[in-house]
Amino acid sequence: MTNKIEKYRFVCTLTFGDIYGQIIIWLITITISLASALALMGARRPVYALATVGLVVLLSLPFLLFAFVTTLLNHIEVSPIEAGTKMEPMPGNISQQQPVQATS
Repeated sequence: MTNKIEKYRFVCTLTFGDIYGQIIIWLITITISLASALALMGARRPVYALATVGLVVLLSLPFLLFAFVTTLLNHIEVSPIEAGTKMEPMPGNISQQQPVQATS
């Protein structure tokens, strides 16, 4: 029985520029959170400041993870390979590198 997965080519076209905006927005969120925590530090109960930072980070992490995963999944291409077609490595792909040979 032939393996059906060998009839398809999987290519990830994700680049750093695709997630750069998401990282910047999350860093801005954390910076605003820290600024609000510093503003609350002068209050009678500084535990509110720590709770504010923790709450913002805790609530923003699932959205960041969702954004990363959906961006990654949107950049995976699956294309069928015709019979008799030779697989050639894509330029710049890490899979072109040769594995390290152990010497003894």
